[in-house]
Amino acid sequence: MKRPIAASVAALAVVLAGCSSSATPAPTAPATAAHATATAAHAELTIYAASSLKSAVAMMKTKYEAANPGTTLTISTDSSAALETKIEQGAPVDIFLSADIANPQKLVDKGLAAGSLVKFAGNLLTVIVATGNPAGIQTPADLAKTGVKVIAAGDSVPITKYASQFVANLAKQPGYPANFVAKYTANIVSKQDNAAAVVAQIELGEGDAAIVYVTDAKTSTRVATIAVPAPANVPATYSGVVVEGSPNAAAAHTFLTWLAGPEGQAILASFGFVPAC
Repeated sequence: MKRPIAASVAALAVVLAGCSSSATPAPTAPATAAHATATAAHAELTIYAASSLKSAVAMMKTKYEAANPGTTLTISTDSSAALETKIEQGAPVDIFLSADIANPQKLVDKGLAAGSLVKFAGNLLTVIVATGNPAGIQTPADLAKTGVKVIAAGDSVPITKYASQFVANLAKQPGYPANFVAKYTANIVSKQDNAAAVVAQIELGEGDAAIVYVTDAKTSTRVATIAVPAPANVPATYSGVVVEGSPNAAAAHTFLTWLAGPEGQAILASFGFVPAC
């Protein structure tokens, strides 16, 4: 039943073939942390990041601040949709890192971003189950079984968009019932504020299964994963923008360039993220 996360990523890599060649170039700015020191010294940057980036951005904070004495990163994580709304409402933010393209693009379209968005990471989906797998889920098809309690996220949360497409793709796979989507939907017992909260509910045993990002499953020691058919998987693309009106715009662009460069990508890869499509 359970497949190691590393094996799952390898098996699903075909979904993202060619992604690295199509990634959005970072804005023109110094790409290395060493060069960033001269341009971002003594900057205090506030970063809003998708909840699925929580562990990765914590490591970024440590490494970036160490390489840039005088620079401080203050990080808040939540659903990308919730963070985008806060920015629209005037929250004092320098950088927005989202689990999708749509939310940063909203800021660009409304003139609330300083420059274009930058794609900086990709992700894949997997199915997690509670420790011990009390519902006996063997394949994603079992998410439609009567009595299975599925935890999901709110309708505006990016993981929901990806999961909905994933479920639609699964319904087209051999052996899946024609009413798979409807039965899966009927099994959803709660909708959480963000992807991290979905994982937490499964860890607590409040549900039997959930569709989450591979990276979230990798960072949890209290869930097991179910192998998913690679052709049905849905690549998630993460993107970021510098927020218009940032008092530290130059330093913010430098950080975003660093994130899209080798050092930032190495940190993201260590948490299971893949190149952006």
